[in-house]
Amino acid sequence: MTTSTAVAIAPTARVSRGLWHDAFRRLKRNGPAILGVICIAVFVCAAILAPVIAPYAPNVPGQLANAMHGPSLAHLMGTDTQGNDEFSRILYGARISLTVGVTAVFFGLIGGTTIGALAGGAGGKVDTILMRVTDVLLAVPGILLAIGIVAWLGHGEVQLIMAVGISYSPIFARLLRGSLLALRDADFVTAARSMGASPARILLRHMLPNALTPLIVQATLAAATAIIDVAGLGFLGLGPGDPRIAEWGEMLTDSSRFLQSAPYLIFFPGAAIVISAVGFNLLGDGLREALDPRLKR
Repeated sequence: MTTSTAVAIAPTARVSRGLWHDAFRRLKRNGPAILGVICIAVFVCAAILAPVIAPYAPNVPGQLANAMHGPSLAHLMGTDTQGNDEFSRILYGARISLTVGVTAVFFGLIGGTTIGALAGGAGGKVDTILMRVTDVLLAVPGILLAIGIVAWLGHGEVQLIMAVGISYSPIFARLLRGSLLALRDADFVTAARSMGASPARILLRHMLPNALTPLIVQATLAAATAIIDVAGLGFLGLGPGDPRIAEWGEMLTDSSRFLQSAPYLIFFPGAAIVISAVGFNLLGDGLREALDPRLKR
């Protein structure tokens, strides 16, 4: 008599191809993150292709006869108080807002990473001094710190980048220092130390690469806030300072007096700020979930 043996076939386990490959796979399945990427891509393309897409120049003198016209086929978003096409100015304004916002975050990321790496890697008095300076900067609200720096340095895109970047450096420094302190007693760090690796090599080759993931997520989220900060500085009159340059915050300032008579002047630049900021926030939240090894999708 023959007996048949039932063989249970276990499902094939999904093979991991590395942190970044798995994170990218999870990110592609995150609908809100993809929506954020689309929003960012639209504004980036608008900024790059502004000279091609814009139907008019952003600033044309002597157009007062066309001032304050509502949206129409000739002017999709109407005209401003000087008769300039609002749609064209929003396209060109994307260049200033995105460039200054993203560059400021990158500048703050470099400064914060340097401070955090020195504090978390060196420890001792170096850590104490750097963190006390960081605490002083964190005690001042970021927008107030940026206002003070712009008021000191003057108007201009470079000044805006430095002001917003410096206001974000303490956040990145604190975050990286905390990540490095958490990795000090990790097994791979202990193994590298037992093999005679120098402190600088342990920091640069082993600890720092494993501590950058939270910084990447925070930088993406900070880009959204930086765009709002740049617009806020422009709204307060601390923007580029050149009326010929289209900037979303200064566009809001110029049209704030006409909130009831011409609400479209407020709506369109405000919508551009909100959509771009939401896009970066959605992408940042998606990256946070994708880079979390505890989440398996």
